[in-house]
Amino acid sequence: METEEPQKKIRLIVNADDFGVSRSANLAIGRAHREGILTSASLMVTGSYADEAVAIARQLPQLGVGLHLVLVKGRSVLKGTELNGLVNPHQQFSDSPLGAGFSYFLSRGLRAPIRQEIDAQIKRFRLNGLPLDHVNSHLHFHLHPTVFDAIRRDYNKWGISSLRVPRDPLLTNLRLAWGRFFYRLAHAFIFSGLTRRTLGPLQRRGIRHTDLVFGMLQSGRMNEKFMLRLLENLFPGTFEVYLHPDEEEHSDELEALLSPAVKELVRQRGIELIRYQDL
Repeated sequence: METEEPQKKIRLIVNADDFGVSRSANLAIGRAHREGILTSASLMVTGSYADEAVAIARQLPQLGVGLHLVLVKGRSVLKGTELNGLVNPHQQFSDSPLGAGFSYFLSRGLRAPIRQEIDAQIKRFRLNGLPLDHVNSHLHFHLHPTVFDAIRRDYNKWGISSLRVPRDPLLTNLRLAWGRFFYRLAHAFIFSGLTRRTLGPLQRRGIRHTDLVFGMLQSGRMNEKFMLRLLENLFPGTFEVYLHPDEEEHSDELEALLSPAVKELVRQRGIELIRYQDL
């Protein structure tokens, strides 16, 4: 007698980036988890409100909290004198992603400081006592060849078991939304190569990741309308959708996570809301 194959499910991680960047972001993330569909958040350990974010996370044991590495447009853990030109005297990274990307690739002298700073950010995360649900980074700099090579050298040392691979399908995004065509095309082109480069090493080391990630090509525009269209078009598999909910700057993204229509569609479609640790 033949047995039926188990029906495949839609499994979805709903993540908030920039946890700890501001009080309004922290409040939005806590509310989106308690009242909405948010399942995880990525902590900027050098964010101005990182300690507050950790306090909120400790009150939400079902919230998967990961590390949002900052290597551009932000502050370092280590001092500038320890990082050999990686940051300025005020411990600030470059505000230019393009400039930082080129310098990280071309300057061999920055490779050791990059590893030292990643190590310092992971150690600061560990001091909070929170389980490390996942690792990603501000502006996806963890996929930069120099940064990724540093990370994969020390997966085990740093206890990294899950990593974001932002394969955001361009054709799907073009069907679901309009505008910013150059932005979307450029990002899709750049990150298609970077994500392909990461998949082999991740699979060989058993580092978990989702099938696809939605949010990069729609950054700053993850509103209720887009979320409904996206959820309607999901097919069986494991995905991440990430947003930047904030009570002030991105209130529309907070509203999308709290939307009764979004929550009802998740229920109707039988979408299983998970964290990286559930993969």
